[in-house]
Amino acid sequence: MGDGRLRHIGTAERRARLALRHHLAPGARAATPEEVAASLVALHGSDPATVYLAVGARLADAAKAVPETERALYEDRTLVRMHGMRHTVFVFPTELTAVVHASTGLTVAARERASLLKDMAKAGAPDAAWLAEVESSLLAALERRGQATATELTRDEPRLREQFAYAAGKSYEGVHTVSSRLLRVLGVEGKVVRGRPLGSWTSGQFRWAPAPAHPELDAAQAQADLLRHWLRACGPATEADLKWWTGWRVTDVRRALSAIGAREVSLDEGTAYVTAEDTEPVEPPAAPWAALLPVIDPTTMAWQQRDWYLSPDLHPHLYDRSGNLGPAVWWNGEIVGGWAQRADGEIVWHIPEAGVRREAEEAVAAEAERLRDWVGATRVTPRFRTPLERTLTA
Repeated sequence: MGDGRLRHIGTAERRARLALRHHLAPGARAATPEEVAASLVALHGSDPATVYLAVGARLADAAKAVPETERALYEDRTLVRMHGMRHTVFVFPTELTAVVHASTGLTVAARERASLLKDMAKAGAPDAAWLAEVESSLLAALERRGQATATELTRDEPRLREQFAYAAGKSYEGVHTVSSRLLRVLGVEGKVVRGRPLGSWTSGQFRWAPAPAHPELDAAQAQADLLRHWLRACGPATEADLKWWTGWRVTDVRRALSAIGAREVSLDEGTAYVTAEDTEPVEPPAAPWAALLPVIDPTTMAWQQRDWYLSPDLHPHLYDRSGNLGPAVWWNGEIVGGWAQRADGEIVWHIPEAGVRREAEEAVAAEAERLRDWVGATRVTPRFRTPLERTLTA
C-alpha cells in the first residue's frame, strides 16, 4: 500500500487461494498426480491411503488416482516417498528431493544416527565400525535387488537380524532389530526410500529401494528454495506456521524469508509472509465448492494456526489424541464436518451446523458419490482415527 501500511489479506481471500492453488474447486482441478504434488510441495505419507485420497480429491478424473499415482511412484519415479519435514514421511516431486534432503533431512539424520549408536552402545551391541560394515553390505544388497523388504535384506546380510534392547527401565523399553533402526536412519539420510507396498495402495508395509541420485546442495540455499515453494502454495503464512511446517529453528526461517525477499502482509492473526511475486489480490472461485479430504491431508495440515478454516468447536470431533486432523468435509474453504467410509463401502458424513448442512448438502453428496465411485471395492480405515470418524463407522 502506498501509505506504508501492510496489505491485509482477509479470511475470504485466504480461502480463495487454497481453493485454487490446492486444486480443490472443481474448475481448478489437476490433470496428474505430479501436478497435485508440485502444487502442494508434499503429500502426507504417514497414512499410505492419504496419498491416493488426497490426489483423487484434486484430479479432474478421480478414477485415475490409483493407477496414475502408482505410475508416478513406482514406474516413472516422478514422485518419491521419503522422510521430510519434522521427521515425517511425505511424497515429494522427485526434483525436490535434493532440496528437502539438504534443508531438513541432514540435521535430523545426524541426530538419528547418533541416537542409534548411543542405544547400541548402552545395550552392549557391536560398535560403529561393525555397523558401518553392515550398512555397506545392506546398500550393496539393495542395489543388486532393486527393491527389497527388510526380511529379504536379512537373507543377504544376516547381521541385520541382531537385536538390542533400548530404554531399559523405562515404560517404553523394548527390543529393536538392527534392520529396523538402520533402515530408518538410512531413509532420513536420503540413502534409501520406500518402494512398492507389499499389498494394495492402502498397505503400510513397503519394500525399500535405493534413493534417486541427487546433488548435494548448500543447506541455507535449500531452505530458501523450499520456503519459496511452500509460500507459493500456502502463503500467506505466519512465522509460527513456517516454523511448525518446516520443523526448523526460527533463525533458519527468518534467514530463508530474507533470502527470498518475502513480503510482509497482515492477517487477522497478525503479520504474515508471501513471496515477492504474490502480492496481488486473488478472486474466489466462480462457484461454491465442497471437498472430502482424508486424514492428515496436506491442506488440512498445512498451517499451525487453523482458526481461519477450522472452528475450535470442531476440534474435539476431528483431532486424534496426537493432534492429527482426521477426514474432513470442506465447504468453500472451511472445514465444516467429517466423513468416513463404512464397512459396506458407503461414504457417510456429518456437518454439525444445520445452516451449513442445508446449503452444502447437495455438493457434499456429489463429492461422496465421486469418492465412492473411484475407491470402488477398497475399504479405507484411517491410520489416525478420530472421534467423529469412529462414530460414523460404528
